[in-house]
Amino acid sequence: MAKNITPRLADDIRASLHEALDYAAGKGTKAVVHRVVPHDTDAREARLKLGLSQLEFASFIGTAVGTVRKWELGTRRPSGAARTLIDVIKAEPRAVRRALMKG
Repeated sequence: MAKNITPRLADDIRASLHEALDYAAGKGTKAVVHRVVPHDTDAREARLKLGLSQLEFASFIGTAVGTVRKWELGTRRPSGAARTLIDVIKAEPRAVRRALMKG
C-alpha cells in the first residue's frame, strides 16, 4: 500500500470498488443513483416568448445551440451578458426582436 494513502481511505476505496462490481453484476446494492431531470428554465421561457427553435434562438443571441440546450436542461447556467439578455427578452421580447433585427 502506498505510504500517502491512509488505511481508512484504502478501505473506503476498496469498499467502493466492491459496491461498483456488485452493481455492475446486477446484485442489489445500496448504491444511490442520481438522475438529472430536465425542467423549464429562464432560457427556455425567453426562447418561447420569441417563438424560436433552439437553433434559431442560439443564432439570434449569438451563441452555440449546444449552449442553449445545456441551459434548458439545467446542466449549465447562463451568466453575465447572456443572463441579462435573457432577462430582457423575458420582459420585452418584441423590443429585443426589433432591436436585434435592425443590425
